[in-house]
Amino acid sequence: MEIEKLGGLTLAFVPADGPLLSSEADAVDLMGQTYGTGADMVVLPVSRLVPDFFRLETRLAGLFIQKLQNYQLRLVIMGDISAEMARSRALTDFVGETNRIGFHLFVPDRAALAAAVPGRR
Repeated sequence: MEIEKLGGLTLAFVPADGPLLSSEADAVDLMGQTYGTGADMVVLPVSRLVPDFFRLETRLAGLFIQKLQNYQLRLVIMGDISAEMARSRALTDFVGETNRIGFHLFVPDRAALAAAVPGRR
């Protein structure tokens, strides 16, 4: 896991290669991997999430994100999910509301992450 500072926050970048994640147990494992790093946010590539993660009726996204929220660990899901959003109005609304609140974020790339993070806590 790569650790970087950005806008006063410590970000833990999850490698793009590795097992697919989806469950609350996976979220707990992810928290364990960041233990001792001082990470405020975990940046998770879209490629590490099971495809059903973006089908909100599975509740995978909500449970995964809620587990991190319970422990005050912010999540950034980074990558292109435009195809998934085009298929689901509910996902589009969820991403929009999540980004509006700003505790967790969906961003397409590092440039968008850098633009979204400074000054946000």
